[in-house]
Amino acid sequence: MSKTMTKRKIANEVAERIGITQSAAFEAVKAMLSTISDTLAAGGHIELRGFGIFEIVTQRQRVGRNPNNPTVPVKIPARKVVKFRAGTELAESVRKLKVGPKD
Repeated sequence: MSKTMTKRKIANEVAERIGITQSAAFEAVKAMLSTISDTLAAGGHIELRGFGIFEIVTQRQRVGRNPNNPTVPVKIPARKVVKFRAGTELAESVRKLKVGPKD
């Protein structure tokens, strides 16, 4: 299995695991992702026990540097961003991964 999972690949995997058509699984995956997006866009948060939490956080205003002209400070305004915190089961699975020479 490829390391990159696309929406289509996720739908195919879901279809195979639970025995439904690929088109039905694709629609379910699209609906789930749309629900997550809509909830976050409305300022809510998503908690998927064992997997993780998606939440909206505010990044404070800060001063950055322009790489082309590092002597001139650039004000970066405060903004809202999506933050993901892995749940215990996901974090434990990732922790078990072996570190390779290219990692």
